[in-house]
Amino acid sequence: MTTNSDRFALPLLQPGQAQKELTHNEALALIDMLLHAQVQSITLTTPPGGAAPAQCWVVAAGATGAWAGHDGQLACLTAGGWRFVAPRAGLNVLCAADGRRYTHDGTSWLADPVRPDGLYIGVNRVVAARQGAIADPTGGSVVDTQARAVLGQVLSALRAHGLIA
Repeated sequence: MTTNSDRFALPLLQPGQAQKELTHNEALALIDMLLHAQVQSITLTTPPGGAAPAQCWVVAAGATGAWAGHDGQLACLTAGGWRFVAPRAGLNVLCAADGRRYTHDGTSWLADPVRPDGLYIGVNRVVAARQGAIADPTGGSVVDTQARAVLGQVLSALRAHGLIA
């Protein structure tokens, strides 16, 4: 008989089980960690001093202390101590330390491409903050000079946005 759920290994109630409330409460604590997950940081390897119940972290590689053996997992402090959940592909969290979202790809946590300072593909920012508008060409008797100036502005704006090098 299965004793844990398939996705996040939540404890399941068993027929004839005594003290079912313990299993039920453990499952609720784990669900509470996963529902709209927010973590304080993704870079710590040891439990922080002064952590408060309900605060969560992504355990960084090389964890020690109470987090040893839980690299890459979600760690949440509860009234009953530290609880850990192994992530699955597609799980995402919001990191309070840097305001960015991270998604687990089945192996590791990756920063989402849309960040406060632009849109990223890999490690390259391809769209930056919005720049000022390019002015329309006005007047002038030499069309070629105006066209070159406007094209120069277009190229400058595309470079500033990171769309071309």
